[in-house]
Amino acid sequence: MKFTIIGAGGTGGVLGGYLAHAGNDVTFIARGRHLAAMREKGLLIRTNHRGDILVPNVRACTMEEYEKSGDTPDVLFVCVKYYSLPDAIALAKHCAGKETLIIPILNVFGSGAVMQEELPGLTALDGCIYVFAKIAEPGVIAQPQSILRVFYGFRPGQPQTLAKKAQELEAIMRAADIHAHFTDQIQRDALTKFSFVSPMGAAGLYYGAKSDDFQQPGEVRETFVGLIREVQAVGEAMGITFDRDLVANGLKLMDAFAPGLTTSMQRDVAKGGPSEFAGLVDRIVALGQKYHVATPLYAKISAWGHEKGLA
Repeated sequence: MKFTIIGAGGTGGVLGGYLAHAGNDVTFIARGRHLAAMREKGLLIRTNHRGDILVPNVRACTMEEYEKSGDTPDVLFVCVKYYSLPDAIALAKHCAGKETLIIPILNVFGSGAVMQEELPGLTALDGCIYVFAKIAEPGVIAQPQSILRVFYGFRPGQPQTLAKKAQELEAIMRAADIHAHFTDQIQRDALTKFSFVSPMGAAGLYYGAKSDDFQQPGEVRETFVGLIREVQAVGEAMGITFDRDLVANGLKLMDAFAPGLTTSMQRDVAKGGPSEFAGLVDRIVALGQKYHVATPLYAKISAWGHEKGLA
């Protein structure tokens, strides 16, 4: 299959890098110094579990260059921040075809439905990923944790005309050492992931906390647990039946992290740029109001964030 990765940061860099290193045809959409370094030296992924993974002669370009190329991928992975989703939708309108699987791998729950509404006649699935990675320097991705799991699938009621290709994709990704799952319960699986990344992002930003702050008893850990329970309550009100204890799952993931780690939303806010606050925090407040579920912890952090001008 021919892959295009929109966004070559921690998520897209690891996902596309693993696929390219396994011999797949991968094009990265990137920008700035990161793009320049990839063109000059290739893409390097530094891991603790596999050592360095180098993808030399990587194919990388800007959105404008890719649009002009006329290329049509089999799989379009969208690995951008939620606030950049409109740009990804605009590119998909130009490059995706009727046989293209569009799979958003964003932190924010429900991104696939948002894309599908803007892309009639195309196929936008929902997806999520468990990975901890970031750009260490231009052309270099640091992946300090071995976790790399991808879930993707069709939403309830969505036409499954490309189901065979989606199934084949699972085998290709697993051969590239990506633990991929083509699931028939993507809303459950995506919200399960969201029940970890959203509470960690919200509490991490609110308290200025790092991973080791979450790993010891105290207010940070208690807030993290409370936020997970609010996400679970919203999901259950939506009719989702979870297949695991979300609190136990979240604590297990958190306690496996190396100390000193922060979230991408914390890093974005620290840089003074846009953040995913609206998608990671305000979205649960809005869903709570829609499904008549109380979300007091999210509401408190949302109010604080708006006071700080984060949304």
